[in-house]
Amino acid sequence: MTKKRIFAVLLTVLLLVSLWTPAFAATKTGAVIKNVIFMIGDGMGENHLALAREQGVDLFMDSAVDLRGQSKTRSFSSKVTDSAAGATALSCGVRVKNSALCVYPIDPIGLFFRPRIITENAVSHGMRTGVVTTDRTTGATPAGFSVHVRDRNLSDEITEQQLHSDIDLIWGAAAESDARAAAMELGWTYIENLEEMNALTPGVRSFGQFTGNTWRTTPDAGMPTLEEMSRKAIDLLNADNENGFFLMIEGAHIDKNSHRTQDGAADFPSKIADTADAMAGFDNAIRAAVEFARRDGHTLVIVTADHETGDLYYENGRYTFHSGSHTGKNVPLLVFGADDLFKPGEAVKNSSIPGFVAAKLGWNKTELPHVDPGSFWIKLKNAFRFAVPAKAAA
Repeated sequence: MTKKRIFAVLLTVLLLVSLWTPAFAATKTGAVIKNVIFMIGDGMGENHLALAREQGVDLFMDSAVDLRGQSKTRSFSSKVTDSAAGATALSCGVRVKNSALCVYPIDPIGLFFRPRIITENAVSHGMRTGVVTTDRTTGATPAGFSVHVRDRNLSDEITEQQLHSDIDLIWGAAAESDARAAAMELGWTYIENLEEMNALTPGVRSFGQFTGNTWRTTPDAGMPTLEEMSRKAIDLLNADNENGFFLMIEGAHIDKNSHRTQDGAADFPSKIADTADAMAGFDNAIRAAVEFARRDGHTLVIVTADHETGDLYYENGRYTFHSGSHTGKNVPLLVFGADDLFKPGEAVKNSSIPGFVAAKLGWNKTELPHVDPGSFWIKLKNAFRFAVPAKAAA
C-alpha cells in the first residue's frame, strides 16, 4: 500500500471517529429547552475578560453563570485554529482544516458529503434561525453557521449561499459587494441602519448590512449596537413561535482589535481601549440574551470563543499583548440556563459543544454531528425522481 493510500485511509478513519467524539452526557432534567442563543466572542481568551475588568468594565457575564468551563481550541490541520475552522467546530461538531467552512478535508467542495450545520438541523425541526455579527456578513463566523465552502475568502459564493438559505435573519456589516438587489429579488427585506432594523416585524426575513461600527458601545449615528441587534433579533425570532429558535451572536471585534498589538506597535495603547470596548459591547449583548432567557425559562445561552487572539497575559503591572495573531490557548465556556452540560471547570473540545446543544434540545444523538449528502448525490437523486400518478378516484 502506497504512502498516499495509507494517508487517505487514516484520514477517513479520523473523520469518522471525529463524528462520534462530541459528548451527549448532558442530562435532560429541569426545564425543557426550547430556544438556544449561541454567543461567540471572536478571539476572546480568559485574559480578555481580565483586561476588560482592568479597564473598568463591570462584566455581566461574571454574574449568575450556571456553569463555567473552558473550550479546547484547535482545527483538524493545526494546533492553532482560524475563525473558519473554529466556527465549523462550534456549528457542526467536527474539526476541519483552517480556512474551510463546513466541508471535510477529503471533500472540500462538498461533492459527495459534508457536515450538517446546526442552523440547518434547527430548520429541519421547525425552529426559526438567525445569525447576527459585528463582522461582515461574509465573515468566517457568520459563514460558519450558514454556508458550506472550501475557502473563507470566497465572499460572493458565501453571500449567494446565505441568500438561498432557510435562515430567517442574517445581520452584519457591509460586505465586499452590495447584496441589496439580490436579497430583495429573493424575497428578503434589506436593512442597513437602526431605523430600518427597528421597523422589522415578525415573519419577515431580513438581510442586514450595516455601514457603521456596531461593535462599539457608542456606534456611529444611526447604527445599532450589538446589544440592540441582539434584543431585536430575539424579539423577531421568538414572536408567536411554538417550535423555538436558534440564534448565533458574534462579537467579532475582540479578535480584530487584538490583532497586530505587540508592544512597540504605534497603535498599541488605542488597541487596549478598543479591545475593552469590544468586550463591553459583547457583554451587553450577553446581558440582553440572559435577561430574555430568565424571563422565558426555556432558553439556553452558551457563551464561548473560537480561539484566543493576541497571547494576552499580565506582565509588569498590566495586561499585555504578546502576539499579533491567534494562539492555541483554551477559551472561556459559560452556560446560562443549564448546569449539566459538562463538569464544572472542565475543559471540553470545541467540537463537543454542538452535541451539548443537540442533547438539550432533545435531538437524536445521530443528528449532530451528521454527514449530509453532497451536491453530487442530491443532483443524482433529483435526476431519478419521478412523479407517482395519483390513485384514481373511486
